[in-house]
Formats: sequence, C-alpha cells, structure tokens
Amino acid sequence: MLPEVNTEDYRYELPEERIAQYPEAERDRSKLLLFRNGIITEDIFKNVPQYIPRDSLLVFNNTKVIRARFLFTKKTGALVEVFCLEPLAPAEYERAFSSVNPVEWKCIIGNLKKWKEGKLSTSIIRKNKKIVIEAEKIRPEGEAWRIRFSWNDNMLTFGEICESAGHIPLPPYIKRDDTEEDNIRYQTVYSEVSGSVAAPTAGLHFTKDVLDALDIRGIASASLTLHIGAGTFKPVKTSDISKHEMHCEHFLVTAGLIRKILRFRGKIIAVGTTSVRTLESLYWLGARAASERGIGNDLHVDQWEPYEADSSVPFEQAFEALNGLIEMNKQPILYGSTTLMIVPGYRFRVINGMITNFHQPSSTLLMLVSAYTGRAWKEIYDYALSHDFRFLSFGDSSLLLNG
Repeated sequence: MLPEVNTEDYRYELPEERIAQYPEAERDRSKLLLFRNGIITEDIFKNVPQYIPRDSLLVFNNTKVIRARFLFTKKTGALVEVFCLEPLAPAEYERAFSSVNPVEWKCIIGNLKKWKEGKLSTSIIRKNKKIVIEAEKIRPEGEAWRIRFSWNDNMLTFGEICESAGHIPLPPYIKRDDTEEDNIRYQTVYSEVSGSVAAPTAGLHFTKDVLDALDIRGIASASLTLHIGAGTFKPVKTSDISKHEMHCEHFLVTAGLIRKILRFRGKIIAVGTTSVRTLESLYWLGARAASERGIGNDLHVDQWEPYEADSSVPFEQAFEALNGLIEMNKQPILYGSTTLMIVPGYRFRVINGMITNFHQPSSTLLMLVSAYTGRAWKEIYDYALSHDFRFLSFGDSSLLLNG
C-alpha cells in the first residue's frame, strides 16, 4: 500500500542566514546534534566516536564529486553552462572518464535559449599546449540534453578534461561561485570512485583523526559507492507524496560489504542518506532474489517496491541470496540502481542509526529522516534552529540512534 504523506507536514521555516555558504574552518569542529532514545544533546563532531556503540559497523559512501560544470562563453558574450549528469556513451563511469575519444553525457543546460545551434567551445592551457574543448547538442533526453564532448588532444582522457576545465557543482542554495578550496572541502577525505555531481555531505565532517579514533574504539567500517545525481536537489512539488517521481541513482557494492552486513546485523550505522538508501535497497534486491520470483538481470529497486512487495523475507535469507548472486556471476562487485523513496511508514530492514546533515524543508531527505525518527524530527529540527546549528551541505551534523 502506498504511503499517505502530505508534503506540507514536512515544511518548516529555514532562514536564509542559517544555510551555510562555507564549511567550518576545520571539518571535525562542526556541531553535532545527538538524538539517542528520544533525548537530544549536542557536542562537536570530533567527539562522535564516543557516541557510536562499540562493535558497530559504519558504512560510508566513497563516491567522488566530479568537476561536472563546464562554462562556455559565446562570441556574443552570453554564458552557457553545461552540467554533466551521467554518462551515456560510454555508459559506464569508469570507461567515460578514461576515454580519449569523444564522449556523450546527459546534461542540463543553463541559459539554453542562448544556444540555438552549432557547437560551443572553450580552451585551457595544459603543459604549454592549448586544449580546445567543444560541446555539441545531439538531442533532448527528457528534461535534459544529450551532449557530445570532444577535444583536440587524444593523449588526454575526459576525466583529465574535467579536472582541468570543469567546475565543482556546488548546490543551488550556495549563492557564490566555486573556489579552489571547494575542490577539497566539497569532497570527503575518503572519496575514491569518481561519478557524483553532489557530495555525500554527511561524510564531509570526517577527518583522518576521527577515522583513527573510530578504529581505536573498535568500530568497523565498510564502503559502498552510490553516485549522487542532481535529482537529490529536486523539490517535491506535489502535496501528495505518491505523485512525486523519485530520481534514479546507480550504486555498486562488494562481496565484502555483503558479508559484513550479515556479520553486523543490528549494529549498522549509515553515514549519510545515500548510504541509507543503498543499504535498504540491497535488502529489497536480496528479498527478490530469495523469493520465487527471482531477480534475473533486474538489479533495480523501484520507488514504491517496499510498500507493495512481500516483506516477509528474513534479513539473513535476503543477504545470503545477494551473496549467492555475486558468486554465481563470478564477480566480486554487484552493480545496481535505485529509485527507492523512504518516507514515513517505511520499516527499516538494515540500518540501526545514521549520521546526516540537516535537510531542506519538504524534501525527500527530510522525509527519510522522519521515517527513522518518527514525529521527533520536528523536535530535532526545532532544537537545531534554536541552538545555532548550520543547515544543508556545508552545515552541521547529527547522529540519530534508536534503541
């Protein structure tokens, strides 16, 4: 049964001055709200290890933000922005970034009305050589466009072109131009796999010192990869949440992660909503693989699948089925995608806590937090607003634990 959720119930007043435009000078000096068994307290993030139960498993999203924004100036002086969303040809991120030949991406075009025809071009100087980068419109792709990128040096990969000519895609509520510092601070210290156009912001507070302290405390860690798309900022425009179309994101997980999930059942804490979404999606893939229906080649979790599918498959059976799927495919990695939408009424199958920032009013991310904390979400956000917490991507953090 689809959940009955009214978007207006998740609206709150967020003063513009509470939206952090810059990160804290030191990552782990951001404020930390603690919600444990219904009680709210606060500290600084550097001390988060002492609040995480021993023998827990922290699951991080190791995606890396790419310089996904290209700025082209036409001869008329008009500025056109081409914002890469996901690769189309080649369709795999790794192949797209390593390609020395033209690539095609699904892109959002800023100031589209100024780009009626022809190619756009810009240039950079790299190792004393002028590199000309061109963008060509191929055809519409839904609300976006299929764009072909080419450049005049087949010794350079598209990943190197992005690094040299692209800009960090700061969220739309960051009202400033990107800087060189953002290339470091809008990236987690443990990022590895390029592909996101938005940072997994819960992870921005972690430092090597914090990670070392977690290790000393005996808290295990594991990583997954979910490439975050621009859809994460897509506002909910319908009052009835069942009418909202959730964006699709691609993920990959290893056999090692599946084994750790089985081993740490009941002690799994997700770092960020993207990790939450991936972990919960894994259960539903496993439940389908373990059922009579099987899974075939469909490694996608639909937006409302958890609310309509059989939820009686035991945790162990679901993840053992996933483990069997990996072994059958004779690959140590499982690739999948999800449009899973977690809203109040959802019953969590995998996570036992989460670390997350403070999200926009009436957003799907706020509804995910409410699905976990229940009506206490309002108390949590009222506390944050009245105690000078900073909000959104460069804002402060929270550790949410039930039980």
